[in-house]
Amino acid sequence: MSIVLCNRPWRIPKVSSALLKMGIRGVTVSDARGFGAQGGSKERQGGSEFSEDSFIPKVKMEIVVRKDQVEDVIAKIIEEARTGEIGDGKIFLIPVSDVIRVRTGERGEHAERMAGGRSDMSSGI
Repeated sequence: MSIVLCNRPWRIPKVSSALLKMGIRGVTVSDARGFGAQGGSKERQGGSEFSEDSFIPKVKMEIVVRKDQVEDVIAKIIEEARTGEIGDGKIFLIPVSDVIRVRTGERGEHAERMAGGRSDMSSGI
Protein backbone atom coordinates (compact mmCIF):
# COMPACT_ATOMS: atom_id res chain seq x y z
CA MET A 1 0.00 0.00 0.00
CA SER A 2 1.26 3.46 -0.80
CA ILE A 3 0.61 6.19 1.75
CA VAL A 4 0.80 9.76 0.47
CA LEU A 5 0.79 12.67 2.89
CA CYS A 6 0.46 16.25 1.70
CA ASN A 7 1.48 18.43 4.61
CA ARG A 8 3.20 21.50 6.00
CA PRO A 9 6.93 21.48 5.11
CA TRP A 10 8.10 22.19 8.66
CA ARG A 11 6.35 19.06 10.06
CA ILE A 12 8.09 16.58 7.74
CA PRO A 13 11.32 16.14 9.80
CA LYS A 14 9.24 15.19 12.85
CA VAL A 15 7.14 12.73 10.80
CA SER A 16 10.13 11.15 9.04
CA SER A 17 12.05 10.78 12.30
CA ALA A 18 9.09 8.99 13.91
CA LEU A 19 8.73 6.69 10.88
CA LEU A 20 12.42 5.85 11.01
CA LYS A 21 12.07 4.90 14.69
CA MET A 22 9.23 2.55 13.63
CA GLY A 23 11.55 0.86 11.15
CA ILE A 24 10.11 2.52 8.03
CA ARG A 25 13.13 3.26 5.84
CA GLY A 26 11.66 3.94 2.39
CA VAL A 27 10.30 7.48 2.21
CA THR A 28 10.22 9.92 -0.72
CA VAL A 29 9.62 13.63 -0.12
CA SER A 30 8.76 16.15 -2.86
CA ASP A 31 8.09 19.87 -2.72
CA ALA A 32 4.57 20.77 -3.82
CA ARG A 33 2.27 23.79 -3.98
CA GLY A 34 -1.48 23.86 -3.59
CA PHE A 35 -4.47 25.08 -1.68
CA GLY A 36 -7.49 23.57 -0.02
CA ALA A 37 -9.63 24.68 2.88
CA GLN A 38 -7.07 27.32 3.89
CA GLY A 39 -8.08 29.33 0.81
CA GLY A 40 -6.09 31.89 -1.11
CA SER A 41 -8.48 31.87 -4.07
CA LYS A 42 -8.93 34.93 -6.29
CA GLU A 43 -10.27 33.97 -9.75
CA ARG A 44 -13.24 31.89 -10.84
CA GLN A 45 -13.14 29.50 -13.79
CA GLY A 46 -15.45 26.57 -14.45
CA GLY A 47 -17.19 27.06 -11.12
CA SER A 48 -13.96 26.92 -9.09
CA GLU A 49 -11.97 29.77 -7.65
CA PHE A 50 -8.21 29.65 -7.96
CA SER A 51 -5.10 31.77 -8.23
CA GLU A 52 -1.73 30.41 -9.23
CA ASP A 53 0.12 32.99 -7.16
CA SER A 54 -1.75 31.99 -3.98
CA PHE A 55 -0.61 28.35 -3.92
CA ILE A 56 0.73 27.46 -0.50
CA PRO A 57 4.04 25.57 -0.15
CA LYS A 58 3.44 21.97 0.86
CA VAL A 59 5.40 18.75 1.00
CA LYS A 60 4.31 15.43 -0.44
CA MET A 61 5.63 12.41 1.43
CA GLU A 62 5.24 8.98 -0.18
CA ILE A 63 5.69 5.77 1.76
CA VAL A 64 5.16 2.21 0.52
CA VAL A 65 4.42 -0.28 3.29
CA ARG A 66 3.00 -3.78 3.74
CA LYS A 67 -0.74 -4.03 4.42
CA ASP A 68 -0.08 -5.04 8.02
CA GLN A 69 1.87 -1.76 8.58
CA VAL A 70 -0.71 0.65 7.14
CA GLU A 71 -2.76 1.47 10.25
CA ASP A 72 0.30 1.89 12.50
CA VAL A 73 1.96 4.21 9.95
CA ILE A 74 -1.21 6.27 9.54
CA ALA A 75 -1.56 6.62 13.32
CA LYS A 76 2.08 7.74 13.64
CA ILE A 77 1.75 10.26 10.80
CA ILE A 78 -1.37 11.77 12.38
CA GLU A 79 0.30 11.87 15.80
CA GLU A 80 3.36 13.72 14.48
CA ALA A 81 1.80 15.91 11.74
CA ARG A 82 -1.34 17.17 13.47
CA THR A 83 -1.38 20.75 14.73
CA GLY A 84 -5.18 20.94 14.91
CA GLU A 85 -5.36 23.76 12.39
CA ILE A 86 -6.50 24.00 8.78
CA GLY A 87 -3.63 22.95 6.52
CA ASP A 88 -2.47 19.90 8.50
CA GLY A 89 -2.73 17.95 5.28
CA LYS A 90 -4.37 14.83 3.93
CA ILE A 91 -3.35 11.19 3.77
CA PHE A 92 -4.17 9.26 0.61
CA LEU A 93 -4.00 5.44 0.46
CA ILE A 94 -3.16 4.00 -2.94
CA PRO A 95 -2.95 0.26 -3.63
CA VAL A 96 0.34 -0.94 -5.11
CA SER A 97 -0.11 -3.78 -7.59
CA ASP A 98 3.57 -4.74 -7.83
CA VAL A 99 7.07 -3.65 -6.89
CA ILE A 100 10.12 -4.21 -9.10
CA ARG A 101 13.66 -3.58 -7.88
CA VAL A 102 15.45 -2.18 -10.93
CA ARG A 103 18.94 -3.26 -9.81
CA THR A 104 18.10 -6.97 -9.48
CA GLY A 105 14.81 -7.43 -11.33
CA GLU A 106 13.23 -8.85 -8.17
CA ARG A 107 9.45 -8.49 -7.92
CA GLY A 108 6.85 -8.48 -5.18
CA GLU A 109 7.88 -9.16 -1.59
CA HIS A 110 11.53 -9.75 -2.53
CA ALA A 111 11.74 -6.31 -4.17
CA GLU A 112 9.70 -4.67 -1.44
CA ARG A 113 12.04 -5.49 1.43
CA MET A 114 13.89 -2.43 2.58
CA ALA A 115 17.36 -3.92 2.30
CA GLY A 116 19.88 -4.15 -0.48
CA GLY A 117 21.68 -0.90 0.19
CA ARG A 118 25.42 -0.40 0.13
CA SER A 119 25.89 -2.53 3.24
CA ASP A 120 24.37 -5.54 1.43
CA MET A 121 26.55 -5.24 -1.66
CA SER A 122 29.71 -7.28 -1.98
CA SER A 123 32.89 -5.25 -1.67
CA GLY A 124 34.71 -7.09 -4.46
CA ILE A 125 34.14 -4.63 -7.30
